[in-house]
Amino acid sequence: MAKRLEEMSSEELGKLFPIIIAKFNPAWAALYLSEKELIEQTVGTYNIVRIQHYGSTSIPGISAKPTIDILLEVCDDIDTNNLISQFKSMGYHYSPQSDDFSPHMMFMKGYTQNGFKGQAYHVHVRYSGDWDELYFRDYLILHPEIAEEYIKLKQQLKEKYECDREAYTRGKTEFIKTVTNEARKELGKKARKNNSPCTRVL
Repeated sequence: MAKRLEEMSSEELGKLFPIIIAKFNPAWAALYLSEKELIEQTVGTYNIVRIQHYGSTSIPGISAKPTIDILLEVCDDIDTNNLISQFKSMGYHYSPQSDDFSPHMMFMKGYTQNGFKGQAYHVHVRYSGDWDELYFRDYLILHPEIAEEYIKLKQQLKEKYECDREAYTRGKTEFIKTVTNEARKELGKKARKNNSPCTRVL
């Protein structure tokens, strides 16, 4: 009997789900919007502060891992156990993220015991905040030359660490940190100003 994904080591997962860099696909934006609608219907907009498409698939024209990254900001008082059940009903695997921001949750879809199947999604769950990833996304959209540097770096790392996702991610860290610092200087502070613990999605 094949191991469940939760039982596999990082090495086993790396071989089963190698790094893939695909050419830009204009359908990525529509795939995000479709999944966003599904999440809103299942979780309820009253539990959601904001949903954002981020990561390389959100940047027009650049190559990317063909995974739709979604940042889901939820209300502080959300029932996290119920949230896990809701995402499982949509076909997601729950991945606890003890080193990530509260509530330390991530959900993944498109991963099976036999490899990728269908469109892959990562939903990163956090409480409301002012997140570096959104600055990085917006800066690369505004600066195509920096986005091109990022593509080249990812392609180099993919050749070196195709089956080692952790090493691939570490290899991008310094570049992302440097660009994000520049993005915050240029784009300014964009912290949310919510008087209530939760606002409805517009």
